[in-house]
This record gives sequence, structure tokens and C-alpha cells, in this order.
Amino acid sequence: MGRLAVVILAAGQGTRMKSRLPKVLHPIAGRPMIQYVLDAVAELVEQKAVLVVGYGAEVIREQLGDAVTFVVQEEQLGTGHAVLQAREQVPELADTILVLYGDMPLLSTATLQSLVDTHEARRSSITMLTCIHDDPMGFGRILRDEDGHVLGIVEESDATSEQLAIKELNCGVYCFDATWLWEHLPRLPLRPKGEYYLTDLVGMAVDGGRPVEAIVVDDALETLGINDRLHLARVEGILRQLIREAVMCAGVTLIDPTSTYIDSDVQIDQDTIIYPNTHLQGNTVIGANTLIGPNTIVRDSTIGDNCRVEASVIEGAVVENDVSIGPFAHLRKGAHLAEGVHMGNFGEVKNSYLGRGVRMGHFSYVGDATVGADVNIGAGTVTCNYDGVKKNPTVIEEGAFIGSDAMLVAPVRIGARAQIGAGAVVTHDVPPDSTAYGVPARVRGSEKEGEQVGSSDT
Repeated sequence: MGRLAVVILAAGQGTRMKSRLPKVLHPIAGRPMIQYVLDAVAELVEQKAVLVVGYGAEVIREQLGDAVTFVVQEEQLGTGHAVLQAREQVPELADTILVLYGDMPLLSTATLQSLVDTHEARRSSITMLTCIHDDPMGFGRILRDEDGHVLGIVEESDATSEQLAIKELNCGVYCFDATWLWEHLPRLPLRPKGEYYLTDLVGMAVDGGRPVEAIVVDDALETLGINDRLHLARVEGILRQLIREAVMCAGVTLIDPTSTYIDSDVQIDQDTIIYPNTHLQGNTVIGANTLIGPNTIVRDSTIGDNCRVEASVIEGAVVENDVSIGPFAHLRKGAHLAEGVHMGNFGEVKNSYLGRGVRMGHFSYVGDATVGADVNIGAGTVTCNYDGVKKNPTVIEEGAFIGSDAMLVAPVRIGARAQIGAGAVVTHDVPPDSTAYGVPARVRGSEKEGEQVGSSDT
């Protein structure tokens, strides 16, 4: 196999998207569309792909970091000019150059590998990917002679009525012999629109007696490019259906697949059941035999085995095994629920650890807290963590019992097995194995009966 280099073209503004965001950064199933293209070529080459950018170059660079080698096309003078800008960044030893667009997220590694293999086996100057489709999608038409040999490509805007009827379309994906490419790119003619078209290389090769090959992709849907929001929605629908099918084939039940939205990076273990109107987003991992939904959002979170999450929102959280949540609960960033926790309806946890077996009643808020094992948090309990300047911590040690409507004013520590009466406002630490109640809360059973919690006054 020859030495392969990859050049991805992503310099256009994508004006039909009507967006300030560069087209290749528009998300599809939780990822920017360019990421799908990068993933497809990653298995083909060891070195980084060269990405030619223009509009929004700095935003794209910030998003992708060092995943690619960037080349900026300062003036958008066409696809031929764009590839020429990449010449200095392409490894000198490369003898095959794969060129494709950054707005074709459905292209598979297998299809690209087949293109490369065909090119290298037949030693062509150019090998292009084509598709047969009734919808021309604005693509150029492939011109062939009576024997089926490729003669050239005619752009849709330049095609005659007879040529417009041709159903074999140019997908804009090419393999080039590197030596031939770098020799002929500077010779491209300037088109009337002031651009240099990569497609003109096909005619140049044919005129020079050089071999040009074209292989037809098995599934024309792979070649769908994105030029506007309609295309974006269409590709998103296709990709999400592929994700749903893969998930179900892996042993996950989707009660109503069409109302279940699963991002590309989500992982779900077998025998989990997903109910309708559930959104699984970002880097989410869900264990086995878990029930999610209906009407639930899980974003960038980990949920263990044998859990139940109903009509709730979970974001940036960790949920261990055998946990039940909701309905109408909210786990915010930094929430960590240990094994066997029960979190009732309309509860909220933020930046807190709830230990093994904690029972958190409905209408409660726990923020910036560490809660030990087997603690009971009664309905309506609030950790008052914000003093107007900073967030303060609450610690509730194992086995404590917090009565309903208790206000725990941080910073505060509730000792192991301590009991807090209903409606208490706790402003000082409560010792282990004691009982505190009232407003402000006072300890019962201390050496000085009825003293205010933490106070030296009698």
C-alpha cells in the first residue's frame, strides 16, 4: 500500500446555512459535523489530516485543537486553489492524496478505504467517488464515453439539458497520484467566476492520456453533503436512526424509537429500557437493566446498573447502581449518588456526594454537601449553601436523620446518627448522637439541656 495523506476542504462560509457559526461546526447528534469526517479518515492514516479552513478559521481551530494540521485559505478562490494551499503541509513522502469535504458526515471508513485501495491497485492519476441518485443535490455530472471510460465532470451550472439528465454524480471525493497532482494543480484554468475548480483536473488527465477511474458508492446516502438547514436536518435524522438501530441491536429496548434521541458518543449496556421522549446527550454512559424515562434528559453523565430515572434532568453527574430518581428531579454538575440512593420527586442535588443508601425526600435541595451512608433527608430540606458571596459546604455524617423542612445553614456539620427536628434552622454544628430542633436549633440531651447548637451561652 502506498503512503496516504488526507486533505479536507472546509474553507467555505456556508452562506446558505445563514449562520455565524462555521458550517463544519454545526452539531449533528452531539458532535460537530467535521468530527465525523475526521473519525472516518482516522483509521486510514497515521499522521494528522490537513484541514483547509477560511471563514471562521480561529473558531474551528479552537474547537479542534491539535487534532488536525490547519491551513488557512485566505482568499476563497475555489477547490483547486484550496488544495494547492495544503501542499506545504502534506508529508513529502505521500504518494496518494485523498481529498474530501468537511460537510459529508455520513461517509464511512469502509467506503474511503475502498476508494484508496482501488486507486492504488489501478495506479490511476485520479480515482473519484461517484453515486447514482435521482436527486442531483447540486453535484456535477460524470461524463463517460461509450465504453464507460470517464471523460470529465460537468458542473450543474454549466450542464446542458441532456447532461442534467445524467444520474451518475460527482461526490467531491478523490484520490490523486501525488506527483501528478502537484504538477497539474498550478495549471488549472481560471473559471469565469474567478475560481479554480478541482474537477477540471479530470479533463486535464483525460486529455493527457492519463488513467482516471470512478467507483460508485454502494449507498448514495453516504455522499449527502450539507449546504443548508434542510440538509442538516435530513442528515441528522439519518444518523440518529443509525444510532438507534445500533443501540437496539446491542440489546437495548427503545419503547418508541422515533421519540428517543441518542447522541453519537452515548454508551448503553444491554437490557436497559428507554422510554419515549428521552434525550441521551454528550458523553453519557448507562449501565445494564436500567430504566430511563419517559420525558428525561441525561447529559454528560454516568448511570449504573439497575437504576430508575423517571421524568428528570441529569447533567454532569454520576449515579451508581440501584439508584431511583424522580419523577421531576434534577441532578446538576458534580452530583454523585452512591449505590442504593433514593431521590424523591422535585428534588435537586448540585456538586454533592450522597452516600450509600441515602434517602432524600421530595422538594429537597442539597448543594455543596457531603452526605454519609444511610442518612435520611426529609421532604423540604434545604442546605443553605450560599451566603451572598461564596458557596459554603455542608457535611452530614452517616446515619443522621434530617426532619422535614429543616434548613441547614452552611458551613455546618451534622454528626453521625444525629437527629434534626422538623422545621429546624441549624446554624451551628450538631454533635453525633444528639437531637436538635427549633429556630434557631438547640440540642436536647446535651450537658446543658436546651443550649443552642454550638453556643457557649446557657
